[in-house]
Amino acid sequence: MISFKKLLLICLISLWMGALPFSLFSQNPLRSEGTGPLRSFDELFPGLDEDSLTQVFSLGGLIFSRGKDEALELTPASNSGFTLKSDIMRNNPTYLTESLLVLPYQGRNLNRLDAYNALGKIRDLAGRLYHSFTRNEEVPLFEEATRLQGDRRTGGIPDPPPASELPATDTVYIRLRDINFGNSYYRAEFTLNPHGVTYNITNNRNLTYLFFTVMREERFNAILYIEPIREGMLIYSVAGADASDFVAGRVDIPSAISKRLAVFIGWVSDGLKNQ
Repeated sequence: MISFKKLLLICLISLWMGALPFSLFSQNPLRSEGTGPLRSFDELFPGLDEDSLTQVFSLGGLIFSRGKDEALELTPASNSGFTLKSDIMRNNPTYLTESLLVLPYQGRNLNRLDAYNALGKIRDLAGRLYHSFTRNEEVPLFEEATRLQGDRRTGGIPDPPPASELPATDTVYIRLRDINFGNSYYRAEFTLNPHGVTYNITNNRNLTYLFFTVMREERFNAILYIEPIREGMLIYSVAGADASDFVAGRVDIPSAISKRLAVFIGWVSDGLKNQ
């Protein structure tokens, strides 16, 4: 019988000579760079005017708010594979917000695993500022951000360490202490795509303001699509919400959606920069 030391020596010699196609000490993670060559921005969003392109590659990117019967400003190429708008429209929202940003690479090209790890930093959502016109100052939209044990299990758990492998899917439950809506509960669903990743954020409990419900559960939905392209990390987002006329007369719903989407995008952007 071959001893362990001899077996180890044979394996090391085989590795050195190139006889084995993998390292015995590797976890053999899934490929994180996607399939095939990186696509370009023009392939995915052709025909944008110069001013729009300048904003897309700026710090905050492009963001638009509109009613459900208004045409979206951003139209991906027909072969892009994006289904964000149709996915959002399944809930028949009364308000829509869309956004587009490209984060240029700094130091190294990022990939889908970097996107997954950036999305895993739930606690970094806390303290992110937005401009309150009512208060005329910068204030944190989410005073606290906590990863939860499950759908109806509200005990907080820490964010995991950075992953070394990409899951095909992942679901996270989140509690955000919202400056306007108090404790708000969300379900975030991660999905791996051929070229990028999708992160679908839905309120799994009612959103309330003072004594009335602003949006019932499952009526706010924001989908973030992140793809490494030649020019940088593309973050394309569409959000939808359904609110009654009574609520809309008391709460600026388009502003509420766009501010929250902007905070989510800024959170992802900073998470990617820190990879």
